[in-house]
Amino acid sequence: MVAQTTFNPNFPQKLVQADVAKIKEAGITLSTVMSTLQVYIGSMYISNFNLYGKQFRVMIQAAPQYRTKVEDLNGIYVQTGSGEMAPITEFISVTDITGPQSISRFNLYTSMDVTVIPAPGTSTGDLIKTIQEMAASDLPDGYSYEFFGISREEVASGGQTTLIFLLCLIFIYLLLSALYESYILPLSVLFSLPIGLAGLYLFVFIAMMAGTGIVNNTYVQISLIMLIGLLSKNAILIVEYAIQRHQQGMGVVEAAIEGALARLRPILMISFAFIFGLMPLAFSSGTGAVGNKSIGISAIGGMLVGTLFGILVIPSLYIIFQTLQNRFSKSGKEENSHETQQA
Repeated sequence: MVAQTTFNPNFPQKLVQADVAKIKEAGITLSTVMSTLQVYIGSMYISNFNLYGKQFRVMIQAAPQYRTKVEDLNGIYVQTGSGEMAPITEFISVTDITGPQSISRFNLYTSMDVTVIPAPGTSTGDLIKTIQEMAASDLPDGYSYEFFGISREEVASGGQTTLIFLLCLIFIYLLLSALYESYILPLSVLFSLPIGLAGLYLFVFIAMMAGTGIVNNTYVQISLIMLIGLLSKNAILIVEYAIQRHQQGMGVVEAAIEGALARLRPILMISFAFIFGLMPLAFSSGTGAVGNKSIGISAIGGMLVGTLFGILVIPSLYIIFQTLQNRFSKSGKEENSHETQQA
């Protein structure tokens, strides 16, 4: 196999080597020698000045005729520790070498950039897994690889998406448990979430089949976490209203129906306002269109399905768990009453 490169390995270069022993003996530092070489041969920014109402930069550099040949270094002097001026060539040597015109590095190691574009219908997770398998089997000894950018963040996160998802559910459950003073009623909110999340994956699958380039990527996972809060909010509106009506003496079924009817309009207004607000992302084009579409289409799908079907499912879930709550509360009161009579 013949290796192909994007640079000419015979590109002429100059190698500058410093004699550290002589530099220390002269009472100066390596930094002094190199900065002197930079000022004369390269350039150095030192100050600004104002003229005609504008600000200009002051750059120091030797005139072109004094820096065209290697022999011109003999005319560059540095001040030694004793105050005398010595040519810079006393402390450095210049040799001719060949090498690549440019060298890219990653974590101080010589590297090259490889951009891999997934095929339509291929997720970034599958692509990363394929690259890891190929690198493990095909890379020779002494070679390694690293991801950068969004791919690096995705690899570093690993299974953190599942962990974040579970933490969100736990926090919602604990907060609702404190709000409702019950460990059962919050389940009517949590069990309504899979409906909206199923709508998210349904729309992503449809978009994938349509060849839009959308897959289950990081942007879709962001929408997934975002929808947990939005769909929970809709469920909380219905359940909270139903709980209040039930505490006022209304039956469980009547309270659930009353809560769904009373909160129908605000839920639809908020949800469809959110959906229409995401339309520009769903139909975006140009740079970053895939990321915008991933967030827009997935969030629209989850919110639309979760709103339309959640209005029917949430009251049913409330009836189930409120009935269980009443049974546990009744049995608890009977036990307390029995213990009081025995006392």
